[in-house]
Amino acid sequence: MIHVSDIKDLELLTIHKVGNGNNDEPLVLSQQPLELQDETIGTLLLSYFIQPFANMAEYFRFTHEADIQLNEVYKYCSLIFENKDNFQEQSVNIAKHLYKHSTHPKIKGGELYITHFSKCQVDGEEVEAIGIFKSETRDTYLKVFLNDENYQLNYDDGININKLDKGCLVFNIGPEEGFKVGIVDSNSKQEAVYWKDAFLQVERRADSYHQTETMVDLCQQFIQKKLPEEFEMNRIDQIELLKKSATYFKEKEEFKMEEFAEEVLGHPDAVDAFREYRDHYRDEYKLDVPDEFEISNPAFKKGQKFFKSILKLDRNFHVYVHGNREMIERGYDEERSMNYYKLYFEEEK
Repeated sequence: MIHVSDIKDLELLTIHKVGNGNNDEPLVLSQQPLELQDETIGTLLLSYFIQPFANMAEYFRFTHEADIQLNEVYKYCSLIFENKDNFQEQSVNIAKHLYKHSTHPKIKGGELYITHFSKCQVDGEEVEAIGIFKSETRDTYLKVFLNDENYQLNYDDGININKLDKGCLVFNIGPEEGFKVGIVDSNSKQEAVYWKDAFLQVERRADSYHQTETMVDLCQQFIQKKLPEEFEMNRIDQIELLKKSATYFKEKEEFKMEEFAEEVLGHPDAVDAFREYRDHYRDEYKLDVPDEFEISNPAFKKGQKFFKSILKLDRNFHVYVHGNREMIERGYDEERSMNYYKLYFEEEK
């Protein structure tokens, strides 16, 4: 949960125009911060900047393959956090850095807003923050005005304050680990990865959200792919294990490796196979998969769709299995040379 409670907490704001150099669009830099004298405009800007982050639960951190100090946005934000007098100079450096990476022919130019928040609440903690926001999309607005006692219509292009194209909030938390960073990017196309990968150079933080997301994916892959390779298991058994896994993540506050293995998998051979698969998964994907961690409910909800309880039978039937495993039986019809399922129920609706 991210929130800024007072317009006064938006302490500094500057605006630069960052074009696409490959399209012969310029970089236009402001010389000093903007003085916000209209409180209504300030309130609108605050909503424009912060609202897209309001319910964020997934966070990133700045990174660099050699030395975190070589990550340019990290370095410029660090200098602002050290001394607010560095704000305008470092905002110019941030704009120049973005301009350098705005080279894909489909990248749109736009206004770059850089802000300093004296107070910003993130997950209940009040901290200093830096915002980097870019508006690329223009919308057409109708203007109704009175002329000679008659209403007339005109139009103009402007920024839709209900849609932030790209945004980044850098919280002054864990500087030695690359800060805590929230990201918004409304464009998921290939050319848009420049914002997160080239310009910001971030990776997911090893927090409860990331750990839960990783374990949800690991469990789903283990049950649907690995278990059937090592043990005789039909689709109904898989669905039952997926349901038990989902219940565990939904009802528990903490994930505990031993507890999960025994409560969900049960059979000693399956437990051993799960431990081996966890170690293999951790090594292959170079991910942090600890034995115990706090379960993130937003991360589980995001991954819950992978715990599917649908039994797909050729192209004829989809059977949704919600309840008692004992109420469905699998068999083989010798006469027809076909598999079948037998369903038991008390009431038809």
